[in-house]
Amino acid sequence: MADFEYGPVELFLVGFEGDRLDPGTVEALADLVEAGDIRLIDLVIVSREPDGRVQLVEVDDLGDEIDVTALSLDASGLVGEEDVAELAGAIPPGTSAALLAIELVWAKQLASRFNRAGGVVLHSERIPAPVVNAVLAEAEGE
Repeated sequence: MADFEYGPVELFLVGFEGDRLDPGTVEALADLVEAGDIRLIDLVIVSREPDGRVQLVEVDDLGDEIDVTALSLDASGLVGEEDVAELAGAIPPGTSAALLAIELVWAKQLASRFNRAGGVVLHSERIPAPVVNAVLAEAEGE
C-alpha cells in the first residue's frame, strides 16, 4: 500500500481582535511550517460584524494590510463556505478568526504506517489542550 500524500487535516478556528491576522500569529505559523511540524493546507479570515454578518477574506486578498509572504498554502480550497457557516457562530461579534486547515506532519506518518500495515483508523478525536491541562492539573491535585 502506498503512503498518503496528505495526512489527517484538522480545522483550527483561532480568534483575534480586529479584522486581520496579527504579525505574531503569522510568525507562529511560519515557524511551525519551517520546522516541519505542520503543513498549512488552507487559511481564510472570517470576520463577524457587530450586527452578526459574516465576511470571508482569502489570504491572497489581504493585499498589503499584513505581510503573509512567510505563509504558503499547500493546497488552498479545502476550507469551504460550509465550514465557515458551521464555525462562524463561535466568533464573537466584532471580532475575527483565522480558519486554518493544518496537516500535523506526524499524523501523516502515522496514518501511512497504519495503512502499510493494513490498519484502518476507525475514529480519531482531539481533546483540546486547555481541557487536557485542566483535567490533569485537577488529577494531580487530588
